[in-house]
Amino acid sequence: MMFVCALMLLLLIGGSAALPRRTDALSPRRTDALPPRTDALLPRRTDALPTRTDALSPRRTDAPPPTRYTADWSSLDARPLPSWYDEAKFGIFVHWGVFSVPGFGSEWFWWHWQGLQPPDPRCVRFMTDNYPPGFRYPDFAPQFRAQFFDPKDWADVFQASGAKYVVFTAKHHEGFTNWGSPESWNWNSVDNGPHRDLVGDLGKAVRNRSLHYGLYNSLYEWFNPLYLSDKKNGFKTQEFVLHKLLPELHDMVMRYKPDLIWSDGDWEAPDTYWNSTEFLAWLYNDSPVKDKIVTNDRWGVGCYCKHGGYYNCADKYTPGELPKHKWEKCTSVDLLSWGYRRNMKMVELMDLPAIVEDLVHTVAMGGNYLLNVGPTPDGTLPPLFEERLRGVGAWLEVNGEAIYSSSPWRVQRQNKTDTVWFTAKGPTIYAFLTAKPTKALLTLYDPKTSQNTKVTLLGDPTPLKWAPIGPGAGLLVLLPELPFVPGQAWTLRLDGVL
Repeated sequence: MMFVCALMLLLLIGGSAALPRRTDALSPRRTDALPPRTDALLPRRTDALPTRTDALSPRRTDAPPPTRYTADWSSLDARPLPSWYDEAKFGIFVHWGVFSVPGFGSEWFWWHWQGLQPPDPRCVRFMTDNYPPGFRYPDFAPQFRAQFFDPKDWADVFQASGAKYVVFTAKHHEGFTNWGSPESWNWNSVDNGPHRDLVGDLGKAVRNRSLHYGLYNSLYEWFNPLYLSDKKNGFKTQEFVLHKLLPELHDMVMRYKPDLIWSDGDWEAPDTYWNSTEFLAWLYNDSPVKDKIVTNDRWGVGCYCKHGGYYNCADKYTPGELPKHKWEKCTSVDLLSWGYRRNMKMVELMDLPAIVEDLVHTVAMGGNYLLNVGPTPDGTLPPLFEERLRGVGAWLEVNGEAIYSSSPWRVQRQNKTDTVWFTAKGPTIYAFLTAKPTKALLTLYDPKTSQNTKVTLLGDPTPLKWAPIGPGAGLLVLLPELPFVPGQAWTLRLDGVL
């Protein structure tokens, strides 16, 4: 009966506010390179002299000493996550390397062809049909030319997508580095293939557009002899870690000063083998990025969803309930691969509405959304990938205020079957409609209204008519004709609600 009365009242008054009611319930080629460090990156020097200070500006004695983190998980896990990351919400992932040349299967092509036992017959047949006998995987590297790679063009697309950070593959499991690593002689993008510093070139373009720049790095390398020797020894030796991995990581940080390190390829060995805690302690205490660096949770067996900065947990991780720790969902426009595939089909790609819904779901549950694209070996972004990214950006241009710097609300989804998701920013609540309602009257069950409640549709400042549906909570909203948007999602802004 109350519902009928409320509806009659709504239609009679034709106003935009409800009547008052009670609210009290409410490489070796480089001659200038330093020799590789082999001391396991024990950077926390205790014999260092204090930093000189301006003689005219005495050092304050009442300021607390800076926090120093020890090389153990209880200390490292206590480090606060730099605020820029949670505020950003949306990033672009880029998988690019020698694997882009065969462009078949996925970025795991080399492993599936020559590492997996028995090998994937599709990969074996692909090589037999298309390449001469004796062709080796390293022979693909000279064909990774990147001749059309324009980092400014890429950065323009990433900026247009609405993303606030970019994570680029510095080194995948194949071991090829997209920069001139002294520890990866002739198996890097300066000595081979493109003959240019891909990491540095893209980083400069991305940062010129005020985007944060992160680097993906695989800890292990499928066929590196030092790694295979350590593995054969049950990871009781650390030749690969001391002479390849850690010097390379240190050099990467010092050269490019990334805002984020996206670690991967850790699952075959414990963090003690990788010297993960020692590296992170140096990164957080003494590196040039100690105050801004963000890391994930892939630092050794047992670290997923448990240790590190934010949690990835697993590729395409989608929690069923609100996590207690900051997390990120990484996913790919190509549903079957992170790297470029020459034989990908339209039906194997996420369409724009699916991407937008996935983004909304992730942010409503407190996560960041990292969307991957795989460029071609000649350095272009496939047009369909660019179309998806620009489509997300067009949607965020209207709805971004409900995404960026938002927080999960006390209710993340209206119910388990509805297509209404919520976020909050200060006193404002946002309700996302990820499917067009079939009726003009929308019921929101959880917001608690007041006499100051105001409802608007993002993109249109005109207040919408509404009425309460009960003494405790809930309201009916009279929706206008929703405009067509390619993302097929709309956002209501609710002010004056609890």
